[in-house]
Amino acid sequence: MSISAAFFAQAQDVSVIRNSIDVYSNSPMVGSSKFNAMAGSNGALGGDANSLLTNPAGLGVAISGEISGTLSVMNNKNTSSLAGSSIKYDINKADIGNVGGVMTFQLMTESAWKFINIGVNFSNQTLEDYVETPGNNNLIYDFDVDRSSAYAGHAYNRYGNLSKTSFGIGANYNHSLYLGLGLNFFNASIDQYDTAAFRSLENGAVDYFDKQNTPYFESSNGFSASLGVIGKVGSNLRLGAALETPTFWDIDRSYNFYNDPAYGDDVAIEGRRFTSPLKATVSAALVAGKNFSLNADYSLGLTKPKYKVYGPAETELNDFFEDYYKNGSEVRLGAEYRVKQLRLRGGYSYMSNPLDALTISRFTNDGSMGNQSYSNLILNDRNLLSFGLGYDFKSFYIDAAYQNVTSKYSNPFMRGLLTDNIDSAYYSPSDIVASDAYIVSDVKNSRNNFFVTFGWKF
Repeated sequence: MSISAAFFAQAQDVSVIRNSIDVYSNSPMVGSSKFNAMAGSNGALGGDANSLLTNPAGLGVAISGEISGTLSVMNNKNTSSLAGSSIKYDINKADIGNVGGVMTFQLMTESAWKFINIGVNFSNQTLEDYVETPGNNNLIYDFDVDRSSAYAGHAYNRYGNLSKTSFGIGANYNHSLYLGLGLNFFNASIDQYDTAAFRSLENGAVDYFDKQNTPYFESSNGFSASLGVIGKVGSNLRLGAALETPTFWDIDRSYNFYNDPAYGDDVAIEGRRFTSPLKATVSAALVAGKNFSLNADYSLGLTKPKYKVYGPAETELNDFFEDYYKNGSEVRLGAEYRVKQLRLRGGYSYMSNPLDALTISRFTNDGSMGNQSYSNLILNDRNLLSFGLGYDFKSFYIDAAYQNVTSKYSNPFMRGLLTDNIDSAYYSPSDIVASDAYIVSDVKNSRNNFFVTFGWKF
């Protein structure tokens, strides 16, 4: 099946699809260094405030109070290749990645209920991403002013942050059954740019063009709730399960539009409502005494993303998700080994591609056009490898972690139409660029993340 011209015209840009899945349908998973070193795998272990990122029942496992703060340093490198050329770009950013705390309340009664614990967790991650693609002199565009230009490059640029603040309560029943509830509040900000460059075949001058309805800006907030349970099966094995409701987003957005018959060049303001997929997580953990623990999590989306319909744009977005979105899944494995006061940790996670194969019309490197099917268009699967160290100084501790995250995907851009009913072309102050086909580059994304945590147990 091919993607219709009307869909991308109304949806404004493939970045709307990417952000709907990659931002609004994903929770930030930046925890403490311990959590990050174990690839976010703690669904059946619990014991600290980061349980609110996976299974709130883990709050009930804690038997002492704790507070921690984590500094994150993110490196994001994209290499975009087209027609035998490549451009690499690195982004480095430091921020407060996580702050969490848990208060324990031991129940001094003869009841089997041993603890009621309260947890708070703040998780924050940067959304900054930049993909610059080289030009191709074989791709020639004819302008309305009777001159031709060669495609000279393209830049996709996103700024912003995504955060999740969670409040939860956990209960401990006879040190064998743990229950938890979490309330999650999200905030996101996105500045999105889409710019193409063309070089005149007459004088070599380069013009820059913004895509219709870009740049656009979004400020959003959302809410979800989560429920969880962890049970001991024998002395060394724990099993866990958690369910997180969809996140209900309110999105305020503004975007630039150009050459409108009534308004000319102006800025539009609108609101959207978006619902992310319902998500379930099942977990298993092996706890071999006080020196070794191993945890495995499996998370699965149970529903599809959905926009509240205000017009044709939301209808066509929903139709796209209905046809091409598949329930995303993630497997996380993490382990910790203790040698006296030293902690050694490692982890791995795999997230599946959330989109089915797509067939589009695209330019080949020699400038001709044709249809091609892609199994990794817009997004693809993701691999994460992590490790870390920690050291306890009695009540105080310091941990460090490293993560390497990799993904490869095909990046479509430059498609734009200009007809009586559809306008998704690229604009400079005087010219219009429109094409029926995409240019598609190959992007390798590599993220190297570093974390340092300082914590206090009381």
